[in-house]
Amino acid sequence: GRYWSMAETASGMGLAMHTEGDSIPPIFPAGLDALRLRDAASAMKSWNFEEAGFGLAAANAFYNTPARMEALGCFEPFEKYSTEGLDFTGKTVGLIGHMRGPEGMREKAKAVYVLERAPQPGDYPDSACDLLLPQCDIVLITGSSLVNKTFPHLLELCRNAYTIVTGPSVPMCPALLECGIDRLAGLVVDDRDGIRGHVLES
Repeated sequence: GRYWSMAETASGMGLAMHTEGDSIPPIFPAGLDALRLRDAASAMKSWNFEEAGFGLAAANAFYNTPARMEALGCFEPFEKYSTEGLDFTGKTVGLIGHMRGPEGMREKAKAVYVLERAPQPGDYPDSACDLLLPQCDIVLITGSSLVNKTFPHLLELCRNAYTIVTGPSVPMCPALLECGIDRLAGLVVDDRDGIRGHVLES
């Protein structure tokens, strides 16, 4: 689709934000169709960002399933925001990626910095991350940073903040919490036809 890459297996479906950038040849020139899931997911390491999006979607097709969330006991309904239970009062908040944030956050927070690669009015360019993120108490990082490879550096800048990685691109993989992430908030697809139609039509 225009905005999302999608991978589907017999047991799951995963999404990742479509990211333009194919100046580097893909790891798998013939594409990822019919590869073993582990091999397809390894494409998320590609510097060809379009291929990397499909690789991350493949990883999410494995990790982000209703059965796995039930086994981990971590399912939350879609309506809940990823910051459930956090108090923003007097806090400095960083939003990496153009997102609204939860209701009431902006009124309670001391400051809110939106950092975006393609900034809209009121957003800071992503080059401000090095200066602004170390000042933040709470940071929400878009999962698409896994595709464009900015994720490791962003985590380093947020090491003193409560850090949430959020969005449909996020793999619900518990091992990621060992990297200094406090909370993962990804998407588990339970309506394949609906998501497939959304991806292909948008």
